[in-house]
Amino acid sequence: MKALSTIAQAVQASTTMAIDSMFKQMKADGVDVIGFGAGEPDFPTPDEIKEAGIAAIRENYTRYTPAVGSLELRKAICGRVEADFGVHYEPSQVVVASGAKHAVYIALRAIVNPGDEVILPAPYWVSYIELIRIMGGIPVVIEAKEADGFKITARQLADAITPKTKALILNNPSNPTGMMYNREELEALAKVCVEQDLYVVADEIYSCLVYDGKPFVSFASLGEEVKKHTVLVNGVSKAYAMTGWRIGYACADPSVAKVMANYISHSTGSPCAISQKASEAAMAGSQEKVETMRQAFEERRNYIVRRMNAIPNVSCIMPEGAFYVMMNLKDLLGKTIQGVTITDDNVFADLFLKKGLVAVVPGSGFGAPNFVRWSYACSMDNIREGLDRLEKFLAE
Repeated sequence: MKALSTIAQAVQASTTMAIDSMFKQMKADGVDVIGFGAGEPDFPTPDEIKEAGIAAIRENYTRYTPAVGSLELRKAICGRVEADFGVHYEPSQVVVASGAKHAVYIALRAIVNPGDEVILPAPYWVSYIELIRIMGGIPVVIEAKEADGFKITARQLADAITPKTKALILNNPSNPTGMMYNREELEALAKVCVEQDLYVVADEIYSCLVYDGKPFVSFASLGEEVKKHTVLVNGVSKAYAMTGWRIGYACADPSVAKVMANYISHSTGSPCAISQKASEAAMAGSQEKVETMRQAFEERRNYIVRRMNAIPNVSCIMPEGAFYVMMNLKDLLGKTIQGVTITDDNVFADLFLKKGLVAVVPGSGFGAPNFVRWSYACSMDNIREGLDRLEKFLAE
């Protein structure tokens, strides 16, 4: 048989999905394992949103919608984006996709040519670097250190730009670090992007999960010129506990939105019509339950950070958003736990799962070696027990 695509063969499996699969298999086998791997809220989808999906089925809203999503949903998205971020888009500038990951994929398809460079701050969400490679693009990784709050500076961005640079991917608040750029930091980055004519894929899927009363600033809100250069990505998965409904969206300049629409029409076509109706209810309805979930995540964050920093040989900094914390393993490297020398984050995560019965994600997959990511999108009981197990695991 002829060789498979070299681009396709180079794509690596998602680290988070691999850990989650192992965790689920152990759980299915009856092992008392606790998972902190997948970024999936443990709350149920709010009832009024589920009812909208059920009503869609009963009313036979089960056929194709326009490839870019129904007009009603796109209007609801425009209303939500303007209410939350103060940014105005027309429905024609909105492309609805099968999840925010799909929206990032379509955005990069519209922007990136083979050989184009795309700047990616590390730590980064595992899929970004693979998506760039799928396009034939070249990832240019900028390291954001823990001491700098896991955030890059405008100077670092400017220094990474070459004549081949096409775009920047900016995830704010960040998966995996939970750190968030403030207005001043965003304005400095935006100035460089506009001056250098770079597209910015601004993935703001965690914009609803910000803590300590800090304001969230959308990249597209920084001025009309910045907005023209921005593809704003968001979705319903995290805010409304709708991960399985698979609805994300992108808002962009008309020239970019048109190309994205053309591409989606020949690939997936429209997302699930039923999910669109449920998402329309989510976006247009009361946001009270979003705030209830946010408060619960903030309480969990406070607990996990306090407990983790009280355990010898591990540490973390306080995340400002999302529902992740990065545990620093530097003081464990070279130590022996249950007969195994901890040489890196992968060894730690594997041993912690097998012996400590806790699933966390190695930081290497995020461009953050010798860290592991914990998701606190799980119950407080599981968080307490997971940290108890960490304490016991490290003491043995």
